[in-house]
Parts: sequence; structure tokens; C-alpha cells
Amino acid sequence: MATLPVFRWRLAPDGYATYRQLRALGLRPGGQGVAAQVERPRRKRPPLVAYLYRVDRALPVRPMTPARWAALAKANQARRTCPQCRRDAGYVIPASLGMCVPCTSPDSCDSLRST
Repeated sequence: MATLPVFRWRLAPDGYATYRQLRALGLRPGGQGVAAQVERPRRKRPPLVAYLYRVDRALPVRPMTPARWAALAKANQARRTCPQCRRDAGYVIPASLGMCVPCTSPDSCDSLRST
């Protein structure tokens, strides 16, 4: 089993890119494995590691289909719907609260339900 080439931070040769860099170019790894890694040294801690992929083997990002757009819209709608009062909050419900902000204080939520 061969080990991955390891490059120092900002010293990777051309032709390699991280996942985010590929996405910025409109590409995806396309099933290829990790080709190399970059390590950023840190004091008194293990180095930060970023995995690199070959740009010449990357494939274009698959376009969004109408079904994917519909599924994404439905998922975002579910994230905005309060499970307590079943209203669209107009924002993504915080996971820390689990309900919309008016529902966190029972007095204001009752006034919402009566309208």
C-alpha cells in the first residue's frame, strides 16, 4: 500500500485542489480517491490536514434537476416550519430552541394561535 504524498502548507504543486477549490471551479472529485494531502503545522498540537484531489481527473458538477430543486425547497420549508404552532417562521428554526422564537415564551405563542 502506497502512502500519500504530503506537502507543506501552500506548497502543493499545480494540478491538485481541495474539495472546496474543486467546487469553486465547478468540478467534483468524480469517484477518484485522495491523491495527496497538505499539512499545516501548529504549535503543541497535531497539524491540520487537507486532502487534495487531481484536477485533471475531476468531473463537472452534476446540474440540478427540477426534482432536486423541488426536494431542496421542501427540505428548506420543513426547516422553517415550527413543530409547535405549525407556522412558517420565515427563518430556519434554531436547533437549540427546537421551535420558533415566539413559541419559546408561552404567552406570545397563545396570542399567535388565537389569530
